Amino acid sequence: MILGIESSCDETAAAVVRSGRHLLAGVVASQIALHSPYGGVVPELASREHLRSVLPVTRAAMEKAGLAYQDVDAVAVTSGPGLAGALLTGVSFAKSLAWALGKPLIAVNHIEGHIHAVLLEESERASRDVEFPVLALVVSGGHTHLFLAERRGTSWHYRNVGHTRDDAAGEAFDKTAKLLGLGYPGGPVIDRLARFGDAKAVKFTFAQLKHSARQTSKRAAVANEDGPRFDFSYSGIKTAVLRHVELHEMFPAIEERHHALMSIAKPTDEDYRGLCDQHTLDLIASFQAAVVGDLTKRTLAACEEFGVRTLLVTGGVAANSALRASFEKQGARRGLRVCFPSRGMSTDNAAMIAAAAYPKFLAGEFAGMDLTAEANLKLR
Repeated sequence: MILGIESSCDETAAAVVRSGRHLLAGVVASQIALHSPYGGVVPELASREHLRSVLPVTRAAMEKAGLAYQDVDAVAVTSGPGLAGALLTGVSFAKSLAWALGKPLIAVNHIEGHIHAVLLEESERASRDVEFPVLALVVSGGHTHLFLAERRGTSWHYRNVGHTRDDAAGEAFDKTAKLLGLGYPGGPVIDRLARFGDAKAVKFTFAQLKHSARQTSKRAAVANEDGPRFDFSYSGIKTAVLRHVELHEMFPAIEERHHALMSIAKPTDEDYRGLCDQHTLDLIASFQAAVVGDLTKRTLAACEEFGVRTLLVTGGVAANSALRASFEKQGARRGLRVCFPSRGMSTDNAAMIAAAAYPKFLAGEFAGMDLTAEANLKLR
């Protein structure tokens, strides 16, 4: 029985998972309402809210699982990457709990957690084992990464073969929504509105990201020695949306939309749609189609390069309906098995942390009481 704690950004979560395969209980306290007026996550506010929520959330998870604290075999916690203050809250709590219970402490990389969110649910569905080679696309508000994943004994190992050079895909969704006066978090709103627009109305293009075959610096050579890379870039499309807005003088309507939505406590899909003219809906649909198309194209190119048999698509943006449809369609054409987490498990949660901790528990990979948060922790 592993108790997982997650506090990397703006959601405080606790969960209990048995043997890395069976979710007994999971509780998440969201901070969306707290950060929404600011148009994004405010780190200091997030840290304070984690302090208030981490104990009640953990108690609720334990009660839901029907367990006493002594029934837990280990305590797992996200140690990075994420917001430093938010991470420290979870790490400090998990260390104190593990010490008080005399139980092992396990540090988990948040990105690895997202990968194990898929593996956990595949196990629960009694699906066949994943076929190797396995490629994982982790795509969220803070991350857009491609990892080749392999299992060695009980442990998982990862090689990064692609990442975003600037903004993550989820960040591009949220910032574009904010630019259009749709509030925060904007990714889900864009997904719901896109189906009412013409995805071909506005043309967006992505510059080709190429690694020179002739690296001159030792540092560049080391970075490229593992083979081909499939990197992403989403800062440019945000700029393109801004230029489109300026060119078509859309700011007055955006300001009006923003104020109208702020006056509604809980806007419905009808509210959002009613405040968007067809031009705005077409822009939204075109933006989403461009980002989804780029994610699909680059990821499938990596699958072909490495002879991948199973593709795991996970992270908050994996809940996007257009992204799921695109990968399912293209994967079926190529005979590629594509696995997603459920929409609830796509976003930050603690079940994925507890599941990712299980192989480490079997291998005896325990953290000491000197464990601290690493905001820029890498996954290997």
